[in-house]
Amino acid sequence: MKTTISPLNSNTLPYSNLPSIGYRPLEWWEIQQLERQGCYASDWSAQLIAEGSDLSLLNHVEFEGSNRLGLLDSERFPGCGLRRVLISDTVIGHGARIRNVGGGIINCSIADEVVIENTERIQMEPEAACGVGTTVNVLDETGSRPVIIYPGLSAQVASMMARKPRKAESDIIPQTETYIESLPEAPSIGHKAVIKDCGTLFNVRVGNEVRIEGARRLVNGSIINNAAPGKCLAFIGNGVDAENFIIEDGIVDSGTLLRNCYVGQGASLEKGFTAHDSLFFANCSLENGEACALFAGPYTVSMHKGTLLIGCQTSFMNAGSSTNQSNHMYKLGPVHWGVLERGVKTSSNSYLMLGALIGAFSLLMGQHKTHPDSSEFPFSYLFGDAQGATVVVPGMMLRSCGLLRDEKKWPNRDRRLKRKLPLNDRITFEVLNPYTVARILTALETIDNLLQRPADDDRYIRYKGMKISRASLERAKKLYSLAIYKYLYQKIIDKEIPHLTVEEAESKGEIWVDLAGQLMPRHIMQQALDAESVEEREETLNKVFEDYDSLELEWIAAAIPAEYLRDPEKIKEGNAAFAAIVEEDRTGYRDSLSAEQLMLKL
Repeated sequence: MKTTISPLNSNTLPYSNLPSIGYRPLEWWEIQQLERQGCYASDWSAQLIAEGSDLSLLNHVEFEGSNRLGLLDSERFPGCGLRRVLISDTVIGHGARIRNVGGGIINCSIADEVVIENTERIQMEPEAACGVGTTVNVLDETGSRPVIIYPGLSAQVASMMARKPRKAESDIIPQTETYIESLPEAPSIGHKAVIKDCGTLFNVRVGNEVRIEGARRLVNGSIINNAAPGKCLAFIGNGVDAENFIIEDGIVDSGTLLRNCYVGQGASLEKGFTAHDSLFFANCSLENGEACALFAGPYTVSMHKGTLLIGCQTSFMNAGSSTNQSNHMYKLGPVHWGVLERGVKTSSNSYLMLGALIGAFSLLMGQHKTHPDSSEFPFSYLFGDAQGATVVVPGMMLRSCGLLRDEKKWPNRDRRLKRKLPLNDRITFEVLNPYTVARILTALETIDNLLQRPADDDRYIRYKGMKISRASLERAKKLYSLAIYKYLYQKIIDKEIPHLTVEEAESKGEIWVDLAGQLMPRHIMQQALDAESVEEREETLNKVFEDYDSLELEWIAAAIPAEYLRDPEKIKEGNAAFAAIVEEDRTGYRDSLSAEQLMLKL
């Protein structure tokens, strides 16, 4: 897509934090001095220098075309100067330190106090897009669910693009293209940026204070820093090879390979991780493995070499070693995709044949080949049997002491904090919330219906491609009911519940959606979808995020059955029973751990 986000030419002004300084052509004696210092120009009259510059700081510099150099003053900018570099049609700000650039700096606008050392060619083409407007074929690799990436892209808007492709094609993508066209110009290399020991940078925009150290090759991309001065999070490290990308307040290091990717705020990709056509949002951590057409919502974690995440959407996920999915059945191509709802964990060697929909906060173990839909049973154990069928043990994750630990650790591990960033992704951290509790209420109805069925010959009841035992359904009823009391204790004990009319209850009790980490009533998501601009869509999402607490109380008043709400003492008793179950799990785990430590004692 053609874009004019930042036209680049020799007249582009760099950012400057100094008072206005005049520029002038070189005098004849200054030209002689520069030539004695090994400098050369195809046309000395086309070179401009800032008033007051120390020309002794220019050594073995070759000038082609028209160039403009900012102030070179070693007292004000210690270490500044240019050495062994070709400069062609480029504007360089004040206090630059540029040395040993093998292929030269071509058609760039460079802001103040930039450091470039021991690097190959740095070149910008006129009107280069720098990764902005790149199409990422997420989920379905064949391109039926494209996401257009741009600075400020939120996980929520990306999710709407990918999950509502018709709406994206008719409205969201055209609005995004209009928004991209309106973005202001920026220098090719921003204020106090550092580029050291790198290979080629071609059509790459580098933000203020960004550090790039040892990158192997960067093509058509942007590295964006939105943090306050001195708090930059964006970083590109050793051996990185990236093409068609945006890295926004993210970290990409140690041999990572990217093609057609967006790396969002606080995300970290390193240790040889490879990805194509994938999106990584707030605080993802991925190492060693591989991603293809992955929508990695906030806090997606994968740390192992044998792990492949492909054609799926995740959030708050932890992938065990050798986790794998299949999106290609050798018929129509890699068209299959799935959703692992928030909080899903996978065990070592787990396998999932897509399409599939895995319920929130579930644990996936073994091989699953029957395209399960466990969304009605959140907090479940999912076992793959010898034939690849899915055996569900509903609600068992509610017993886990690790669940509450996760809820507390996520906010504490937010890399965006203390950076004074304008946060792109809105994140609802609560494990029990209108989305998961609504699923629990649905599960209780489904369990009552299933318990009226006779079991098959193998003693399992079958439902939506899954196998469930009668005993596990009976156990789940108790766990799910206690979870509702736990939720109400957290949210309404000693609080005033809104009084709703019948009409209000019908509207306020609607189903909520999880939009890549942000929870909201479905009708508000529809408002965001129907927005007439990128700015209006983000404002709608911000507003519902700010109103979350009040909307949640209204939902509780409208959607939770009266038998759970009418007796505060029963809520307290249910909360205490839930806490006792979790504490029993914690005690059992500690006892087991102590036994292991004793066994291993010298």
